[in-house]
Amino acid sequence: MAEPRTRPLNVLGRALAGTVSVAVLGASGFVWYEYRQLDGGLVKSSALAEARADAPPHLDKSVNLLLIGLDSRKDMDGNDLPKEFVEEELHAGSSEIGGYNTNALIVLHIPADGGKVTALSVPRDDYVQTVGADGRMHKIKEAYGIAKEAAEQKLGGKGLSKAELERQSREAGRVATIRTVQAFLGVPIDHFAEVNLIGFYDIAKAVEPVEVCLNNPVDDPIVARTAAHEGGGTGLRLPAGVSSLDARQALSFVRQRHHLKNGDLDRTHRQQAFISSVVHKLKQQGVVGDLGRLQRLFDAVKKDVVIDDRWNVLDFAQQAPNLTGGNVEFNTLPITGFRNIGGQEVNTVDPDRIRRIVKQLFGHESAPAAVPETPAPAGTAGTAGETPVAGATKARATVDVRGPDTETAAAESKALAELGHPAGRVGGAAATGRARATTVVYGTGAKAEAEQLAARYGVTATAGAAGAVAPGHVAVTLGTVRTATAGPSSGPTGTTAPGADPAPDLPMQGPAVKAGGIPCVD
Repeated sequence: MAEPRTRPLNVLGRALAGTVSVAVLGASGFVWYEYRQLDGGLVKSSALAEARADAPPHLDKSVNLLLIGLDSRKDMDGNDLPKEFVEEELHAGSSEIGGYNTNALIVLHIPADGGKVTALSVPRDDYVQTVGADGRMHKIKEAYGIAKEAAEQKLGGKGLSKAELERQSREAGRVATIRTVQAFLGVPIDHFAEVNLIGFYDIAKAVEPVEVCLNNPVDDPIVARTAAHEGGGTGLRLPAGVSSLDARQALSFVRQRHHLKNGDLDRTHRQQAFISSVVHKLKQQGVVGDLGRLQRLFDAVKKDVVIDDRWNVLDFAQQAPNLTGGNVEFNTLPITGFRNIGGQEVNTVDPDRIRRIVKQLFGHESAPAAVPETPAPAGTAGTAGETPVAGATKARATVDVRGPDTETAAAESKALAELGHPAGRVGGAAATGRARATTVVYGTGAKAEAEQLAARYGVTATAGAAGAVAPGHVAVTLGTVRTATAGPSSGPTGTTAPGADPAPDLPMQGPAVKAGGIPCVD
């Protein structure tokens, strides 16, 4: 899909966040002492303060943690990593082509009540409006590098050392990345962790071998870069099923994008699966909770990690058990398609839809603000959607539900009624009228209600043609491709019901990857 550069992942940040926090939590009477021991030596960043200046508001006491995997073959001082290490040991391409793309972006949402942790991967080639870079449309991965380069040019005449110039310009890159993610997803970022190529390799080396599972065998031969061919490939060859990987193979596992059905999108699931496998191994082997062994692991990787200077590990630790206890689900945000823009292949996205999905998934979806409705001009027929019917009440709209069969529709109607949506007609759709995706169509005066319901299903509400939907009604037609509702997913005010899956029907890019073991992926 895009240029064949390595995709160092932020698995280190994820594993580090979970294992350090759990260990701190389990240290009982030695918590504070051990926290100071583990916290020492980390590179701290002040980028979060600036990035949060225009962040969306927080709706509760949950925590959103952004994990950044930086595509850089340079150390913290801006020096190239050894060529023989990058090209020969890692098969990661020339040090000269390594940029500052954030080729892995994962947001961990930790609920205020300590419930299931939701992890969302943002595909690196999503074409979005950047914030804090140059303000233009770019692949989301490019915000960091664009802002960093601009900062370097601005700071170049100030006589800074190479290391200090690198440090300050990277801070600008972090600010732009965080601001862009916040704007795209519509949620604030509370903390972040960043890791580069060598950081991923170091943690893989420290915990090797790591078991992973593939649905199909893979063969990704290395193709040399020439004037006529861009080259690529990782050299990875693995059978279907479970395999044990050393650090070099692990890097190839999360880097491979050729010979995969869905390219980068499949690789995103590899990232998620590897994170799950690493944390599962650390827990199974007793590293989590053993401060001595954890300290040794931490010492091996801390030089490659950057975290924000507001991160209080003690507070974070109170919610960390779910990170290593298997109560984490990884999803990949959906795209709408592919497009070539300026010679680059990008993922097209619907930002409004993405924000609705994220809010619903995080349990923050509320009914859209009512839009003042204007009466129809005299002598014109009312059209479905914007114009109210004379004498119509502002009570909640009645919801008619049709499904693949009457039983399914009745179950959904009952679930919606429990959320406070008045039940209407229920029925099954004829075989010729069954749609793959759920649709929400509204009649006159029911737009706000329809938009709230559409957010539940991750779709867009549309106005019905004249006479198609009764005034004050919303027609929900359940698609054939959907996950059955396990129970109420949002309350009458749009908040997540306690203990419920916040978004059982939301469309994602591929299947979810559930932590707590060794998940199989493509």
